[in-house]
Amino acid sequence: MKKTLIFILNILVLVITGCEDPLGKDGTTPQTQLDIELLLPELPQGSTVMNPQISVFNISTQTSTLYAPDAAISLLPGLYDISYSAVVNNPGKSPSTLRGKISAVQISGAAESVAIRVYNNIETDDLIISEVFFAGTLQSSGNSYYGDDYVKLYNNTDHVIYADGITLFESRFLTTQKLVYTPDIMAEAMTVEALYTIPGSGTDVPVQPGEYLLLADTGIDHRVSNPNSFDLSGADFEWYDVSSKPNMLDIDGPAPNLDKWYCYTQTFWMLHNRGFKAFGIARIPVDRDTYLKDYLYTYDYIQVTIAGDFPMTQTSYRLPNEWIVDVVNCSVDSEYAWNVCAPQLDSGYTGCGTIDQDKTRFFHSVRRKLLYVTDDGRAVLKDTNNSSEDFNRMCIPSEIELQGTATDSEGTPCTSLTYDGITPMK
Repeated sequence: MKKTLIFILNILVLVITGCEDPLGKDGTTPQTQLDIELLLPELPQGSTVMNPQISVFNISTQTSTLYAPDAAISLLPGLYDISYSAVVNNPGKSPSTLRGKISAVQISGAAESVAIRVYNNIETDDLIISEVFFAGTLQSSGNSYYGDDYVKLYNNTDHVIYADGITLFESRFLTTQKLVYTPDIMAEAMTVEALYTIPGSGTDVPVQPGEYLLLADTGIDHRVSNPNSFDLSGADFEWYDVSSKPNMLDIDGPAPNLDKWYCYTQTFWMLHNRGFKAFGIARIPVDRDTYLKDYLYTYDYIQVTIAGDFPMTQTSYRLPNEWIVDVVNCSVDSEYAWNVCAPQLDSGYTGCGTIDQDKTRFFHSVRRKLLYVTDDGRAVLKDTNNSSEDFNRMCIPSEIELQGTATDSEGTPCTSLTYDGITPMK
């Protein structure tokens, strides 16, 4: 069993309750003693923790302040998000990051205690997901058009990375439906239901620093069928499915096909068009046949309906967390229930729209935020394993910007060009 180290931080917090809080007898605001309990994971032998800090975010004022763990902190009244982070130097391995967070903490009374569970986040020197376009476009009639969804990967490092063997996957579970599954394997693995792998022998698909890799649903010029869409015939890869239903066939475009390892559908796979899933990439160290044989996951849960509660059993596939390179949880605020992966992989979520079936989501994607641009012009994107903080929501997709195609069903052309859907390119 892993040992849990508990650090108690005694933090002095200034608390004001109500709009016009009474002062103490000496004319000062009463203070509250807050104990922060850090539940730390067991670290590899010889590891050292560097630069620990606590971030206090005032939800009302939208301001954030950093403190040393042993600092006495005086806060303005209001709700707070409190998080902890530190760098872990691991002997013989790349550094990792400790992260933990609790949200919407209300401080009141003479003394309170809160606990923050901290995770040793998985850091990889690999590609990241820079954009997910799942919503699709609209035809001039206002009808939905699908098949032009895509995922973009990005080399955020200063050296070449080979994409051979990278697997694109979609989660089995919905971020909008939290059920109690047994056995619960989330701390060790994700449950997935679609896996498509970039082919290659190891050095066939180089991605240079600051370059993107475009993985498309259907790698064709979609403007032929929908003038409001755009051209994906130049995609680096597409995912293609051989359908078992003659009236629902996939289109095999000119883009090279990803190797299909598994998908739940008998027709063809599209990204969940409201974004109620997690999308990710992984490097699976076993071959396809071994994976499909050894990594099945059978789980039980209770299906709650108006007719009663029914025990259910289903089977999918598990993907060990240590194989996972990057994950983006997506949802909408009105329906969000949980993240479908361990917090060290992603501790937040992003999305397009605010409610289910939100019609504003069309012609929009989620795009990773720009941190800065290097002297040689390379964009460095934000990557903290928290999609709430790392991604801009409701962005004009990068392919629409690059091609100057339609931004709505009226065919209004895009005239902007940005790094991340927000920051203009100069």
